[in-house]
Amino acid sequence: MTESIPPNFPPPLIPVEIISEEEMALIEAAFAATTKYLSSRSSLPSASQSQRNGKSIGTIPLNTKRRLSGCSESDNNLTSTDIEDLVGDSKNTQKKKLKVFDTFLHRFRRKRGLAITDITATEWCEKQMEFVLLRGKPKATRAMKAGTARHTKLEQEVIKRVEVRVEAAEDAWAVRLMNFISGTNQLLFEGLTRELPVIGCVDGVWMVGVIDEIRMPVTDTSRNPIFVDTKTRVRATLPSGPQTRNGRLQLMCYKYLWDSLVKDDFSARSFLSFFGLNPHYTLSVEVQQHASSSGFPAKTLEDLLAYFRNTCLMLPLADEQLLLRYEFQGDQSLLGEDNFTYDHTWLIGQIKYCLEFWLGEREADFVPQEERWKCRSCKFASVCSSFATVDSRSIYREE
Repeated sequence: MTESIPPNFPPPLIPVEIISEEEMALIEAAFAATTKYLSSRSSLPSASQSQRNGKSIGTIPLNTKRRLSGCSESDNNLTSTDIEDLVGDSKNTQKKKLKVFDTFLHRFRRKRGLAITDITATEWCEKQMEFVLLRGKPKATRAMKAGTARHTKLEQEVIKRVEVRVEAAEDAWAVRLMNFISGTNQLLFEGLTRELPVIGCVDGVWMVGVIDEIRMPVTDTSRNPIFVDTKTRVRATLPSGPQTRNGRLQLMCYKYLWDSLVKDDFSARSFLSFFGLNPHYTLSVEVQQHASSSGFPAKTLEDLLAYFRNTCLMLPLADEQLLLRYEFQGDQSLLGEDNFTYDHTWLIGQIKYCLEFWLGEREADFVPQEERWKCRSCKFASVCSSFATVDSRSIYREE
C-alpha cells in the first residue's frame, strides 16, 4: 500500500503556526542578514572542499577532522529551542536565536527532515544546492523524466499503488509507516521489495529516504537484505568517479538508516517532537480501514508507531555489500554493476561535512577544479561566480 505523494514525502498538510511580533521581527532580520551574507561570499573554492571531492572512490580516507554534535532528543526539537531562546534580552541570546533561524535546515527542512537526496545533492555541489534552495528547483530535464519513469515501472512490477486520502500530517506519516511495514513483510515472504521508505536521526538531524530496491539472499547461509539502486544513463557509458562516489553515498545512507531502525535507535518522542506530530491523533477513517485490511489495525498514530517499532526489531541488519546498477536509457540494457562494501567511517564523515552546510557552520563550497565539468549541466552556471573563473577546457573534461 502506498500513498500518492512524491517519494521524498513532505507532509501534504502543514499545520498553521501563530507567532508573535517579536518572532516575526527576528525572522525578517535573519532573512535580511542571510541575503547580505550570501551576496558577499568569496568566489574561490576552499582547500577543504577541493580535498574532499577530489579524492578518488578507491582512496577514500577513513577519518574526518570535522566535528558535529551527537544525536540527542534536545537537538531535534527546534521549536522548543526557539521558544526558550526568546526568554531574556541579552545580546548572546539574540545572536543564538538569529543563528537558529538562519540555517538552511531550519528555513527549508523544518518539520520535514533532510532527504537523502538532499545529502547527495549537497555532496555533488554545495553551491548548486544553495541556488536550488534560494531560487527554486529547475524544471526536470528529459533525462530526469526518463529516469523517474523507469523507477515507476520497476516499482509497478512488485507493488500495486492504492490511493489513500489523508487529512493531516499524522495521516500522511501513518501511511508511510504502513508502507514500511507492508514492504518489509513483502521482503521477508517474497524476497524482494521496492520503493521502501526509511527514516532515522543522524547527529541530531532527522533524515528520510526511499530505498530503490531490497533483495533477500537466496542462500540459507545469509539472511541480510541487499540494497540495490538502479541508475539510468543517457549515454551508453559507465559513470565517472564523482558520479560513482555520489551513488555509493546514497546507498550507504540507506543502510545506515535501516540499521539504526533494526538496532532500535528510533526515538518516537524525538520523532514526534521534530515533525510536530500528535501521537494521540485519531487517524482518518480511510487510513484506519487500510491499516486494518493490511493486518495491523490502528486508531491512532501512536498505535502505528508501536507496530512500526515491533517490525523493525524483527528485521536483520543490511548486508555489508551494496549494489549500484547502471542502465542505458535508450533500451534499458545493463551497462554494468558496482558492487562495493559499506564504509561506516567514510559515510559519517561525508554526512557531517554536508551538515556543516545545512547547519550554517560554513559557507557553501564550489566543486574542485578537477570536477568543474559538472558546471556543464548546471542550470545555475550563468549566475554562479565560480563559472566565470573556470577554464573552459576543465568544464567539458569529464573523468
